[in-house]
Amino acid sequence: MTELRAEFGASITAIGSYAPERRLTNEDLSRMVDTNDEWIVRRTGIKERRIAAEGEYSSDLAILALRNLLERYAVDAMTIDGIIVATTTPDSPFPSVASRVQAAFGMKGALAFDMNAACAGFVSALQVANGLLLTGAYRRIAVIGVETLSRLTDYSDRSTCILFGDGAGVVLVDRAEKGAFLASDADTNGAGGAHVYAAGLSDLWRGEQLAGDGKIVQNGREVYKWAVSEVPLGVERLLARAGLPLERLDWFVPHSANRRMTESMCERLGLPSEKALISMESFGNTSSASIPLALDGAVKEDRLKPGDLLALYGFGSGLSQAGLLLEWTI
Repeated sequence: MTELRAEFGASITAIGSYAPERRLTNEDLSRMVDTNDEWIVRRTGIKERRIAAEGEYSSDLAILALRNLLERYAVDAMTIDGIIVATTTPDSPFPSVASRVQAAFGMKGALAFDMNAACAGFVSALQVANGLLLTGAYRRIAVIGVETLSRLTDYSDRSTCILFGDGAGVVLVDRAEKGAFLASDADTNGAGGAHVYAAGLSDLWRGEQLAGDGKIVQNGREVYKWAVSEVPLGVERLLARAGLPLERLDWFVPHSANRRMTESMCERLGLPSEKALISMESFGNTSSASIPLALDGAVKEDRLKPGDLLALYGFGSGLSQAGLLLEWTI
């Protein structure tokens, strides 16, 4: 991939989020499996996660996140002509979560579809939205990252149940005369797909039987080694393509999987860990939702300002990774 240059550009103009009310703390988990708060925090940085209520699905979270955005920025939903939802946990195989979002707000003539790139999903969806806007056929696209991973979590497996939570985040991506998306990167190592998965209709991978009964199964050690090695290289590629030095980067926004993983990535990059925006402490690993939740948390804390240079980087099951270098514009 190369620099993003075209007649039209794209920029983020609004943001919103939603998390379920129920909190699952480390203390709660210590009563379910053999673990404790100190062990979880030291290894992951997670203190609690949000859990969807019975009857509350990914579409519900996505709708509430978009409503939050519309109210905060006084945006008319009818000005949105595209909806892209990144999720691994749709309400059902079809219809799409995006179509349910459209039904809730009634946008006319809107493109609406879901995509699944697991923890790289939100950044991949931003890349797709950017491409659609560059054609000139669309003016405003809502990009939503949403998960209800609690429904895929095995709460008897202490190695995974401490990680995952539910939530949703959304941004509006608008066509702009001066684009704020500066460089893009993506890569997939499909041979590593069995390192993190949820077995479904097919329970075979490369001829081998998969376990898990539809719940999340993860080889954390292998995923950790892959991510800590690959993501810093991806960020370096983004900066090189934009012709910018590392010192120019204001914020690194990786998928919030594990605090120790993020710190190791920062160390390899030569970037202070204080420049990383993360969301796992309060929400756990929310896959497609983790990056927009981190961004909105930083907005609410007044940490982001227009002109800041951000490197968003999603990575996870696939093994897939997607990066985007952009200028913050709200």
